[in-house]
Amino acid sequence: MAISRLLETVHLLLARRMTTAKELAAHFEVSTRTIYRDIETLSGAGIPVYASPGKGGGIALLDDYVLSRSLLSDKEQNEILLALQTLGAAHYPGAASVLDKLSSLFRKSELSWIEVDFAPWGSDLDYNSRFKLLQEAILDQRLLEFDYYNSAGERGRRRVEPMKLLFKSRGWYLQGFCLSAQGPRLFKISRMAELTATGAHFASRPAELFAYDVSPAAFEPLITLKLAVAAQGAYRVYDEFPPGDVERLADGSFRVTTQLPDGEWLIGYLLSFGVMAEVLEPAGLRETLADRLDAMRGNYS
Repeated sequence: MAISRLLETVHLLLARRMTTAKELAAHFEVSTRTIYRDIETLSGAGIPVYASPGKGGGIALLDDYVLSRSLLSDKEQNEILLALQTLGAAHYPGAASVLDKLSSLFRKSELSWIEVDFAPWGSDLDYNSRFKLLQEAILDQRLLEFDYYNSAGERGRRRVEPMKLLFKSRGWYLQGFCLSAQGPRLFKISRMAELTATGAHFASRPAELFAYDVSPAAFEPLITLKLAVAAQGAYRVYDEFPPGDVERLADGSFRVTTQLPDGEWLIGYLLSFGVMAEVLEPAGLRETLADRLDAMRGNYS
């Protein structure tokens, strides 16, 4: 938001030549103290902006100042616009306004090259509005409250200081400091309910507090397994395993040797392949899957 405000301040000063801190504060809905800090920032960046006291005074640019697009090469201009389009696709506040101003300044048409939809296929949740709420709470440092279903299906109310959004292993998570648990936690966004941003603000906590391993291996030990995957499972093989773990056989089928975190997650993951995959090793995992399939068969007998 600060970057957008600074750029728009220059844009307004170029158009008006003279204005007051009070007028700018009203326009941006911030304090006059914030406006004076912005003026110092612009001045420190080499923009010839000054404030003159007394009646008829105000904030202005030097009369001969023009914002020249020649300061940036054509490649740099394109990179800035592409970066802003990326931010805009992720619904970053103010990005669209800045993109519009710079596209006009650089005299370039906007190329819509990226679109981000946070919702999984087939989801009936309004993920985009949920992500917007989470994003604004992170940027404004506002406390969140929500009900959360843990892996055991238990529902509990949480109060969380949000830090960042994290995409990991086909799912979105919120990383933050949980006041209920008094520690850093990861929350799967699809398990949240009754999500609200409170009016309470919080101070940033040390980044080191959140510097823990968020990979699946941090929660479950890794095991090595060998899979036989039929040719019709090629889309899963290429999407989900590193190329070095995959061997394609003459008949079009695959042998996959890889490491995955052990536990209930692994059982569900392997069963999701249906008849397209067979676990060759280890023998213990084969037996576990066979027992699980027998139990599932019992549900339909």
